[in-house]
This record gives sequence, structure tokens and C-alpha cells, in this order.
Amino acid sequence: MHRYFLLHKPRNMVSQFVSTHDVGLLGDLKFDFPEGTHAVGRLDLDSEGLLILTTDKRVTRLLFLAEKPHPRSYLVMVQNKVSETTLALLREGIPIKIKNGESYKATPVSVDIIPDPFILYPHAEDHRMQYDHTWLLITLIEGKYRQVRKMVLAAHHRCLRLVRLNISDLQLGSLAPGEVKELNSETFYQLLGIKHPDLP
Repeated sequence: MHRYFLLHKPRNMVSQFVSTHDVGLLGDLKFDFPEGTHAVGRLDLDSEGLLILTTDKRVTRLLFLAEKPHPRSYLVMVQNKVSETTLALLREGIPIKIKNGESYKATPVSVDIIPDPFILYPHAEDHRMQYDHTWLLITLIEGKYRQVRKMVLAAHHRCLRLVRLNISDLQLGSLAPGEVKELNSETFYQLLGIKHPDLP
């Protein structure tokens, strides 16, 4: 029987159990994952938030080949104040470089300034908040490599924090960094918004 987990991935940890580099690994967490567990999608070393882990290899294919797009929301702390002009630019879509140096217009579902990030993410405390910064909530249905970071950089803001809050209706919720929550298969597939392959 397959198993399904939600993890609040901390910063300074890769979305892998094995690496040739000296980095934090999923296996360092104080949780006994079953053999064959793997991450669905990834978060970079310096990104944090919701990460799906499962023993069910079908999930990745079903998720990325689904007819209905799966929105993902990110709470993003950027350097300096974001102007209304820049906010409009991000909302309209902004060109970024993708593989082979191609230009791609990254168009989010929504971009909003968040005055109080603690409402969405209780762990938002950051020593850099004493300097000029802005918290943004960016929702995408695309998934280009490092897309959020490239988008804000193209708008002349450096990304300081990036937290994935949800994938479809799978929510980070109150999970603390490093904490794991297990879901049954029916709930997992329902919240992810894809048809359970073993149910009619």
C-alpha cells in the first residue's frame, strides 16, 4: 500500500535523500520514511515550505499530465519596496530566461503585496526584516526552473525568502519546519485535484 506525506521542508535542505554534496538531506529528518519514498517536484536548497513525498511513482505523471492546472502559491520576501508599477509588471507577465537561454514570458495567476506575512506563515521572522523589504504572494500554474526567483529578479528585486504554501488544496497549514504529516490516499488525491488511479 502506497503512502503519502506532506513535509514542511526547512531551508538549507535539498529535496533528496542522497547527494554527493555536503548538504542537508531528507533523511536527516527525524521521521522514518518507508523505502521507496521520493519527492514530487522540488524545492531548492534555500527554499522552504510544502513538499510532497510518496512511495507512489504514479503521482508525478498524473500531476504533470493532468488536464486541470494545479496552482501553487509562494510567499516571497524580496529586497526593497515593490512599487505599484513593478507590481503591475509582474502581474502582466515578465520575460525570464529558461533553458538554452530562451526568453519566456512568465505570467502568474496573481501577485499581491502582503503587509503581514505572519497571517499566512507563522515562521516568517527574519533578521533582514529590519531593512527595506516587501512580502509578495505569488500564485503560478507554470513551473519553470527557479521561476519565482527569476521573475522578481527580472523586476529588479532580489529574492530573500521563498516559501511554498500550497499545491492545489494541499496546504502547508500549521506544519512546523521539518514536520511531516501523513495523508490517506483518498484524501491526498482529492486535495491534489487528480483522479485516484485505483478508484472508479
